Amino acid sequence: MVAPATTPGSPRISRQTEVMAYDALLLLSFGGPERPEDVMPFLENVTRGRGVPPERLAEVAQHYLHFGGVSPINALNRDIIKAVEGEFASRGIDLPVYFGNRNWHPMVEDTVERMRADGIRSALVFPTSAWGGYSGCLQYQEDIVRARASVGPDAPEMLKLRQYFDHPLLIEAFADAIRAAVAELPRDVRDAARLVFTAHSIPVRADAVAGPPGTGELYSRQVAEAARLCAAATGFDDYDLVWQSRSGPPQVPWLEPDIVDHLDRIAESGVRAVVVCPVGFVSDHLEVIWDLDNEARDRAAELGIAFARAATPGTDPRFAQLVAELVDEQLTGSAAAHLSTFESLGCTLNGAPCAIGCCGSRRE
Repeated sequence: MVAPATTPGSPRISRQTEVMAYDALLLLSFGGPERPEDVMPFLENVTRGRGVPPERLAEVAQHYLHFGGVSPINALNRDIIKAVEGEFASRGIDLPVYFGNRNWHPMVEDTVERMRADGIRSALVFPTSAWGGYSGCLQYQEDIVRARASVGPDAPEMLKLRQYFDHPLLIEAFADAIRAAVAELPRDVRDAARLVFTAHSIPVRADAVAGPPGTGELYSRQVAEAARLCAAATGFDDYDLVWQSRSGPPQVPWLEPDIVDHLDRIAESGVRAVVVCPVGFVSDHLEVIWDLDNEARDRAAELGIAFARAATPGTDPRFAQLVAELVDEQLTGSAAAHLSTFESLGCTLNGAPCAIGCCGSRRE
């Protein structure tokens, strides 16, 4: 799907030229444990083949056990599905919504098998990642391929919806969340608050191969663009973009700086209030509530920095509207709104890699 460029910051539209019939939507996500005994098997699924030290897994397991061994991500995704079903009903979109995960139950392979048994022939796939890059896009394509292969030749045809990091509804939801977070700060420091955006760190090498040929850094560039759009929408001329939640071997360089290290640096420069916006996350899953609501908030308190964290957009009604708009693009060929000059990437049938090679192929 290719769209003409416009001036930066203005809405940009593109149109899917071929309209196809679909009879279901699959919400495809990362997954998370829902019982203490699920925690280590889940983490082993997530990190299999990546060389993560056992002591790091044990450390992360404690984060989950701090919350009773339950990640909020599955419950949040079920809430999104209910909201999407309501939005579909209001728009007259007659598609059942299924739920599948990469790393924990309901596993996507089991969900696609149920879809086949239900007679689904052709489904759209909405990933709970707005981004390009391996983890944000191509790995979801691999999930589709693996699930269809496990089901066999009668598996539904599947089309992954495009990346949506610059969708106007997403930016509007984040902008309102930033405004609400500013209002949480003490009045005497609000006007001087520093806006800091965070997203999940990835290995530097993985980011370097993520872009279209000759460009690279697709993921980090998209995150930077989303941060720019959110800052502009809320009137912040100056802001920071930092990273969180690294999990790989310590000898492998990841995107930096880390949010906690960044708080140390801005405290030294005299910053006394901060609004943190997790622009890289759709929902308040465990990495948001642990890394930001616990570690970053505690460090800010130690440094004497007033801290407020913007909400993620998954619970905002506009997020379900966003999903419906992405679906409508495919059902009717309707125009797709953007707020940047980036291409509208990600629509490929049956999990094939994006035609222009937007997400590379290297797993780190």
